[in-house]
Amino acid sequence: MDLTTRNIQKLDKETSDKVSFISFIIPMFADAYKMNIREAWFYLKKYGGWDFLNKHWWALHTDNVLYALNDIYEVCYKNGGQR
Repeated sequence: MDLTTRNIQKLDKETSDKVSFISFIIPMFADAYKMNIREAWFYLKKYGGWDFLNKHWWALHTDNVLYALNDIYEVCYKNGGQR
């Protein structure tokens, strides 16, 4: 089966926007808190930042990046994360 006959599905706009934002914000979080991207992802996953980010990405993406990063950090901090 080649690509011309295969049914290729595209992401809807909201999913595409969410993926774009998350792909943007995780490296920004890593840089802001002096981690590499892998460490940042595990930190977010361990301390609830990942769930918060997935649930509230729409509001976070409309905010100033610094405020969004701080909000994500605060969620992690309240769940035991420290840096």
